[in-house]
Amino acid sequence: MGEEGGFVDLVVPDLGEVEAVTIVRWLRGEGEEVEAGEAVAEVEAEKAVFVLEAPVAGVLRKRKPEGTKVRPGEVIAVIQPG
Repeated sequence: MGEEGGFVDLVVPDLGEVEAVTIVRWLRGEGEEVEAGEAVAEVEAEKAVFVLEAPVAGVLRKRKPEGTKVRPGEVIAVIQPG
């Protein structure tokens, strides 16, 4: 989890042998407040869907679009704590 300029990264976790996932649905919109541990996105890998949770409370910013393929460890959004 990186913190750059007061923002906290929302990162795709290591999901075992999964090489890439697709962002299938954002559960919270850009600019919306989120709570730590709240489900904010769904990603799909090989027909399994995983829910990503906010690492901190704050405002969701700079999301990658739905349908984007990403690798584990990649930042898909940032959260402005507050």
